[in-house]
Amino acid sequence: MGTSPLALAIDDEPGILRLLELELSEHEFRVVTTTDPAAALRLAEQHKPDVILLDVLMPQVNGIDLLSTLHDATGIPVIFVSANDRELDKVRALELGGDDYVVKPFSADELSARIRAVLRRHANSESGAGSVHADGLDIDFDSRTVRRGQQNLLLTRTEWMLLQHLASRPGKVILNPELLSSVWGPEYRHDLQYLRVWISRLRKKIERDPANPAIIQTVPGVGYKFLAAEPAGVSA
Repeated sequence: MGTSPLALAIDDEPGILRLLELELSEHEFRVVTTTDPAAALRLAEQHKPDVILLDVLMPQVNGIDLLSTLHDATGIPVIFVSANDRELDKVRALELGGDDYVVKPFSADELSARIRAVLRRHANSESGAGSVHADGLDIDFDSRTVRRGQQNLLLTRTEWMLLQHLASRPGKVILNPELLSSVWGPEYRHDLQYLRVWISRLRKKIERDPANPAIIQTVPGVGYKFLAAEPAGVSA
């Protein structure tokens, strides 16, 4: 077994899978492929890939429907690969838990860069020390937990990294390009729609009223600010 990243590619078109395998291997990825969505979970558990490349539109099953099964069972990041470039479909896929969305046709350079960006943020385990509190929310940087009262809020790795970056600098406006670069990588620094989708996902989990957020404040045209109840609670 090699040490290069392993991708599991799921697509109903054998030609696409052959192309993925050929091009990604040239970018130092190992690739396991299948045209059978029903085999996806078994292959993921068997090979333990670093990332899953998932077609959206397949005859047997919709890739978005398959996403929750893969995420819940494995926790492996999922990148959608689709010929559908409608903005609403991209947003829906990200809101439902996809880590990225790449439109066919794509270049091998683009896809490999996107994969590496996803892997970087999922591998990033650094966390600040201490804790911070905001509107009844308790964030512990050491244990990487988020609680509201007795309820433990379950965040994806990307949601945690976004929250951590904001909460570790309470009261400070974090510029959009900085958030995108720090959490996703420099390739994403101008993708404001991407950031809006993930902020919306995060607010749905941590805010009492996501439509009127009291924790993550939008600074229009500039960035976002975390409103801590106890700014001094974050220790260096």
